[in-house]
Amino acid sequence: MIVKNNQLKQDILTALADKEMLKILDLSMYNSKSVNDIIRESDISYTTIYRKIKWLLDKELLIVDKINLSPEGKKYTTFRSVLKSIIIRYKKDEIIVEAEENVDLIGKIGGHFFSIPNTL
Repeated sequence: MIVKNNQLKQDILTALADKEMLKILDLSMYNSKSVNDIIRESDISYTTIYRKIKWLLDKELLIVDKINLSPEGKKYTTFRSVLKSIIIRYKKDEIIVEAEENVDLIGKIGGHFFSIPNTL
């Protein structure tokens, strides 16, 4: 699917240009990951992870997959990437962004990301 919304294009490009956000998206593409999972697998600091996850959630490039309860009774959230692959092309005065949605999530989010009018 070709992304037509300029703000969404800019958000995708911003995420791809940031090495920490890119790592978060990579780690959460196929499996839900908690903040602690991402910290363990990426060596990114706790505060940076939270700041980047918040930004990705705000831009709807990451979603909350589940809210879980640990054996100790503590709640924790797991996240998933909304997109599975992204192709960027640049032609004179035009940036073309093609995005493939994470098919595993479509049922969970009810197509929310891809059904917002005038977004794509």
